[in-house]
Amino acid sequence: MGKIFFYVALVLAVVSGLIFAPEQAGLQIHPMEQFIVQPLFGHGEISWYTPTNATLWLLLAVAAVFALMVLGSSRRAIVPSRSQSIAELAYGFVYKMVEDVAGKDAIKFFPYIMTLFMFIVMSNALGLLPQSFATTSHIAVTAVLAMLVFLTVTIVGFVKNGAGFLGLFWVSSAPLALRPILAIIELISYFVRPVSHSIRLGGNIMAGHAVLKVFAGFAGALGLFSFLPIFAITAVYALEVLVAFIQAYVFTILTCVYLKDALHPSH
Repeated sequence: MGKIFFYVALVLAVVSGLIFAPEQAGLQIHPMEQFIVQPLFGHGEISWYTPTNATLWLLLAVAAVFALMVLGSSRRAIVPSRSQSIAELAYGFVYKMVEDVAGKDAIKFFPYIMTLFMFIVMSNALGLLPQSFATTSHIAVTAVLAMLVFLTVTIVGFVKNGAGFLGLFWVSSAPLALRPILAIIELISYFVRPVSHSIRLGGNIMAGHAVLKVFAGFAGALGLFSFLPIFAITAVYALEVLVAFIQAYVFTILTCVYLKDALHPSH
């Protein structure tokens, strides 16, 4: 039902823009401009040491995680405050996820997985603020997170299992003639993991923000009929709030699945 409303609102907004929008030759919508990395101070070329808008919002995400998980729960009150309640709920949620998906022997990796989840969910949430910068919409950010997971899982797999980790690619339950072919397929899919892991997060965040920008452009062009894209913006924004959590959850649970493969590689 929600998807039907979304597409109906989109069609109405586009049709209304074509029919009723005032003629403004200079009016142009550039939904991708919001993703441009710019220096915080001055203009010019960006070097590896240049403070940028991406740097600022990455630091704000780290600060938000610290404020919630450390400062917000520092009192350890018997009757928790709101911040302590949220921190405890997040802690219990991720802990249960790691235990259920990857097994009890994966609990030692809980701090790492918890850090991933909180950083991504905070980055996604901060990216929804007006005039903010969605850091997780950039593959440069999500690819680093995905590669860290990939390297961690691979190293853990070989350290714990040695050559037995290669059993992950050998489907012993399949007919003998098919096993080499399946091994190649499994090997390719394994190395594709960081690509899909990063693009899934970055693509979803970028798409949602671009749609919001397009509807905002329609709202500025339609005049009397601007209520149509405003309704659409409200619906899409509510969806993006949900996506901010879901994408962090998906990234984290896939990390747990990959970790389970490293700890128990045999098919």
